[in-house]
Amino acid sequence: MRAFRASRSAIRFLRGGFVGSALVVAAMLALGGCGGSGEKSAGGGDGEKQYRIAVIPKGASHQFWQSVRYGAEQAAEELGTVEVVWQSPAIESDTRKQIELVEQMILQQVDGIVLAPNHQVSLVDAVAQANDAGIPVIIFDSGLDEGAEIVSYVATDNRNGGKKAARRLAEVMGDEGEVILLRYKEGSESTLQREEGFLEEMAQHPNITVVSSDQYGGDSVSTAKTKVEQLLLAHPNARGLFAVCESNANGALEAILDSGRGDAIHFVAFDPSERLIDALKSGDCDGIVLQNPVAMGHESVMAMVRHLEGQKVESNVPTGEEVATVENMEEPRMQSLLNPPISR
Repeated sequence: MRAFRASRSAIRFLRGGFVGSALVVAAMLALGGCGGSGEKSAGGGDGEKQYRIAVIPKGASHQFWQSVRYGAEQAAEELGTVEVVWQSPAIESDTRKQIELVEQMILQQVDGIVLAPNHQVSLVDAVAQANDAGIPVIIFDSGLDEGAEIVSYVATDNRNGGKKAARRLAEVMGDEGEVILLRYKEGSESTLQREEGFLEEMAQHPNITVVSSDQYGGDSVSTAKTKVEQLLLAHPNARGLFAVCESNANGALEAILDSGRGDAIHFVAFDPSERLIDALKSGDCDGIVLQNPVAMGHESVMAMVRHLEGQKVESNVPTGEEVATVENMEEPRMQSLLNPPISR
C-alpha cells in the first residue's frame, strides 16, 4: 500500500453525504491542532512513553474482528506501553458510524489510528482529517483510495486468496462446469480484490464458465442466502460457487443445503465460522480460504508503535493466506487459522 496525498476538495465533492463534519476540524483547532504523538509518562512519571492507539475495524458482528482485537491486545500486552482503544461499528455496512468513530478518536487526540475502512472511498476524508491533526494512520484488512497519507497497509493478499479459491474450486470440479461468484458489497476493497483474483484465475480454465459474477450478497447471512437461492434457480446447471467472506459464505451454505443440491454443487468459502468448519468436515464445503486475523491486529499495533518511535515501517505488511481442505484441516497450522483465539 502506498502513502499519498491527492486533491481532497475533488474527492470530498465526489463522496457527498459521507464527508466528515467540519466541526471536527474546528474542534481540533480549539484543542491546539496537535497530534497525539507527544510523550506521555507511563506508570506515574517514570519517563516511559505511553501510547493510546485506536483500533477501528469494519464491524463487530463476526468472529474475525474479535480475533483481530485479540492480536491487537496481545501486542499491547507485550509492549506494556500501549493502550488499545477498540471502537467498532455494530455492522460492517455502517460507513457513517465508522467515519464518526475516526472523528471521535481525532478529537480525543489518540497517538495513532489503526483502521479497516469499510468503504475504500468514503473513509478517505476522515483519514485526511487525522493527517491534518498530526495523527498517523495504519490501514489494515481492506485498502483505501488515494487522497490521504498512511503509514502502512497490513493485510492478506486478497487477490491471491481469490486465486487460491478458484484453483481449489477448479480442482474439485474436475476443471469443468458452470460456477457462480457471490460478491459482497460495493466499496469493500478487500472483497473486491478477492473477486477479481477469482475471476482472473478462472479465466485460465477454459472448460469452466462463470455464469454469474455481478451479484452481491450483502453484509448479512440472510441477504446472502436469499441471493444464492435466486442464483441457484437462475442457473440450474451450476456446479460450483465461491462466497467471498464469512457472512456470505454462511448464507450461501444454507441456501445450497436447503436447495437439495448439496451433493451437486462444489462450494468454497472465505473466512471460517463454526458452521463452515463443520461443513468442511462433512464434505458440504470443499475449501475455506483462511486469513490470519490475530497477526493482522498484532502487526498493525506493532507497526504503529515502531512508527511513533521513529523507526522504519514497511509500506506493506502481508499476513498470509491458506486454503483449508478436509485433507489438511487437522494440521496444526490449519487448526490455528480455523480456530483463532478471540478477545473475551
